[in-house]
Amino acid sequence: MLKIGVLGVGHLGKIHLKCIQQIEDYELVGFYDPNDDNAQEAIKLYNTKRFDSVESLLEEVDVVDIVTPTTTHFQLAEQAIKAGKHFFVEKPITQTPEEAQVLCDLLQPTKLKAQVGHVERFNPAMLALEGITLQPKFIEVHRLATFNPRGTDVSVVLDLMIHDLDIILKLIDSEVLKVDATGVAIISDSPDIANARIQFNNGTTVNITASRISLKQMRKLRIFQPDAYISLDFLDKKTEIIRMYDHPIEGKEHLVELDTGTKKRYIEVNIPTTEPTNAIKMELELLAKAILEDIPTTVSLQDGLNALALAYQINDSITANELKHV
Repeated sequence: MLKIGVLGVGHLGKIHLKCIQQIEDYELVGFYDPNDDNAQEAIKLYNTKRFDSVESLLEEVDVVDIVTPTTTHFQLAEQAIKAGKHFFVEKPITQTPEEAQVLCDLLQPTKLKAQVGHVERFNPAMLALEGITLQPKFIEVHRLATFNPRGTDVSVVLDLMIHDLDIILKLIDSEVLKVDATGVAIISDSPDIANARIQFNNGTTVNITASRISLKQMRKLRIFQPDAYISLDFLDKKTEIIRMYDHPIEGKEHLVELDTGTKKRYIEVNIPTTEPTNAIKMELELLAKAILEDIPTTVSLQDGLNALALAYQINDSITANELKHV
């Protein structure tokens, strides 16, 4: 059993505490949080020990779960590595790609396991794609949220869009060629709405929009490829796969015939069964599995760095486009 401690027990940190107590491979040793209100509530809810410093907690654990403000991620993850501890760190991995690169370089020569909290990887809609052949040519993404003061210390790109940037980089096996983005600050000091067009070396194009001041919520990703249209709804946790065939397929009895005017084609609509999951619990379980079985983590530090670097490219493009119109 792995001894684990949590750094940061704010809103999300408390969710992590609850999940950890449900995982057989972990023994929750306690937490550290300098905020007395957060700490007292965590003790009351989860009957666990409060440590008086990061260092004292690190001495007692095998794994540390970093659920603190992004500004502290680098320092705490660096401490964990230097103390020889496995760790989980919430997204974004660090404040800057340069900091994330330092962590990757520090971790590389060790046998430590580290995972980044890109939780949408474990959404049932995403998990339903397992085993599906993907050859995306165009992807369209919308992530719209109602206003919440939490997270407005950074742009909507780092706050919300980064979830989908990680998914996009997972789906497309190619390097980014070009980014063109625009954004508007409406309530906060950084963009609250952003749109980016991302082109990849293999010809795939992505159009992605994120907003944190919408009247309704939406978290949808649509994949267009030569033989299929695939829709993922991360909010409702549903996936639809619509395939097109040139002729009837043996064993597929529910194809819909389509007369295109020149020839007949055949459509198959598949809605995979999605099982409810606790995504945060799953990602923490997979970290334990990686440690105990000495296998790679599902979302590596390099994955976290890649998503953060693309987010910075988008923010840089937004700034450059703003300057063009000053």
